[in-house]
Amino acid sequence: MPNDTDWMQYALKLAERAQQEGEVPVGAVLVLNDEIIGAGWNRPIAAHDPTAHAEIMALRAGAAKLGNYRLNDTTLYVTLEPCIMCAGAMVHARIKRLVFGASDSKAGAIKSVFNILDSARLNHRVEYVGGILSGECGGMLSRFFEARRKNSSP
Repeated sequence: MPNDTDWMQYALKLAERAQQEGEVPVGAVLVLNDEIIGAGWNRPIAAHDPTAHAEIMALRAGAAKLGNYRLNDTTLYVTLEPCIMCAGAMVHARIKRLVFGASDSKAGAIKSVFNILDSARLNHRVEYVGGILSGECGGMLSRFFEARRKNSSP
């Protein structure tokens, strides 16, 4: 039976796909009863869609597979701490649990900048844990942005 680390390794493979496509390397996988029901990677550039974050792509795929926008009892694994938009989508989708890798000190909405999922005002609570394979997840992002800065300098 796969565990959080196994699923995060799969999400890292999806992040690699985003990187190969020139996107920020973030991957996400949505799991229900130890089965992948949705997967995604960042695609805002290719899709010309500011909402095409890895998490949103995985949630859309999962909802399509289940034929329901409610994704009860699912766990979303994502390589980077989700932003405000993605945190809100998780609440609306009623996912049970979020597992993320690296923290995001600039836009993280789970614990780094905002604490969206801890709000008592929301009508659904999402359990969460961060830091799973954070070194691998954060390292991939750091190398990506380092290469981007190097390639853009005069």
